[in-house]
Amino acid sequence: MIRFSAIALTAALVSTGAVAQSMEVIKNGTREGFMGPDDKFTGTAYIEPVFSNEAPFVVNGGKVTFLPGARSNWHTHPAGQVLVVTDGAGWVQEEGEEKRLMEPGDVVWCPPEVKHWHGATETTAVTHMAIQQFKDGENVVWMEPVTDEQYAGDTP
Repeated sequence: MIRFSAIALTAALVSTGAVAQSMEVIKNGTREGFMGPDDKFTGTAYIEPVFSNEAPFVVNGGKVTFLPGARSNWHTHPAGQVLVVTDGAGWVQEEGEEKRLMEPGDVVWCPPEVKHWHGATETTAVTHMAIQQFKDGENVVWMEPVTDEQYAGDTP
């Protein structure tokens, strides 16, 4: 789902020109990534931080790659989340709804406190930029794993 507000929010959150003293370039490959922990992900997820929650921002962003079959646990974001899909194909699902395909160029806006998960399809990896705002010092609330039946689409 592409929404103007999500695109505008993304642009506003990642543009630093209004507050920067001078331009800074952080070279690709210099940010240390890590494997998604087993208590928050099923399968293989690689997370590369892109920008962190440092003044004047109250957001952080990361590049996340899920290998085929991998997915996040159910979770919510106190102030919402924007996903910008850059490569591959994956699934995103809001609790109680059908899972939906996300592909390169798609922008997914998940409103605050909406329980959801996202990850790769069974046969393709997916990479997306995940941008989430902090509220009261928190940007995500992790919950239970997505079951194989939920992942397969047998139960919403």
